[in-house]
Formats: sequence, structure tokens, C-alpha cells
Amino acid sequence: MTDVTQALSGVSVLINHQVKPQAMAAYESWLTDIIRASAQFDGQQGGTIIKPGKGQHQYEIVVRFASENAAESWLKSDVRHNLITQVAPSLALPENVTISSGIDHWFEPLNSVTPHPVRWKQWLVTTIVICILTMLIPPVLHLIFDWLPLLGYWGIRHFVSAAVIVGLVIYLVMPRLVPLIAGWLFQNRN
Repeated sequence: MTDVTQALSGVSVLINHQVKPQAMAAYESWLTDIIRASAQFDGQQGGTIIKPGKGQHQYEIVVRFASENAAESWLKSDVRHNLITQVAPSLALPENVTISSGIDHWFEPLNSVTPHPVRWKQWLVTTIVICILTMLIPPVLHLIFDWLPLLGYWGIRHFVSAAVIVGLVIYLVMPRLVPLIAGWLFQNRN
């Protein structure tokens, strides 16, 4: 994969920690340190921490990087290795780390044993997001099409519109929306 392709694709590092019940406070303090440390690495684009529900001890950490190389650089760094060594006594199990790209982790369960939320919830969330974007993006792009008439030809304007909308859904909207609605999305699977 070329550097340009990697920069456009972006990846998420998904980290699962099962914390010992008596070590929850120490682990929460450690989380601040590791998130701050990861932010110092080139290509880091932000992170999300999904805390466990009542009576649970499993944390989900998602850290977004501009490329797989940037993610690997963080994962293999001495800084991260030292921080993981520091927290190891607080973990009930070894950490589970996965590198994911695109949409394959949008609807992964958070602190749950169920495989996915029910299809109708996935459909509803995706439909609402795309509906809103298809109302907002084409009028904005129309200004660009007026300025650059070549992009306004039938077929080209549709491709540009679709590419912008899909890019926003994959890289901006869904990674931020799903954690916000996770309580409803993964609830009861009804």
C-alpha cells in the first residue's frame, strides 16, 4: 500500500482490557497517561474510551491513526510497552489488540457477548445518517460544481457526491455516533 493510500484509509486500534475489580481506580488513572502518551505520536487522530457497565470490568479503547504505519509505530513503541508493563498487574487477562479499517468495527459490541445489534437498528442508524448527509452535502457541492463546471457533468457529480458522503459516514460520523448511542444500539437486541 502506498503512503498516500494509507494516509487516506486510516485505521483504528481496538484495545480490550479486562480489569481486576479491585484495580479499577488505578486503571482509570493509568488511562489518562496512555491516552496522553498516544496523542504525542504522529498520525494519531483521537481516541474513545468505552467504560464498562455496572458490574462489568471490561474497557474498550479505540485510538484512530492516519495510517497502519502510524498505528504500528505506536503499538511497538517503548513508551507504550512501558505503560502496558506498568498496568499489567491491574489486568485480569492479557490485553486484546486489533487493528481495523473502514466500517468493519462500527457495529461491534461494546462490553457485550452478543455478536451485533439487531439489523433494524443498524439499518435505522445508517439510513438516518445518510439521509441527513444527502440533504446537506449536494447543495454545498453544487457551489463547487458551479465553480468547476467539469465536475457538474451527469455521472461525475453523482460520483463526487457519493464519495464525499461515504467518506463522511466512514471517517467522521459513524466512529463518533455509535459510541454515543451504544446504550440503545446494543440494548436487548429486540
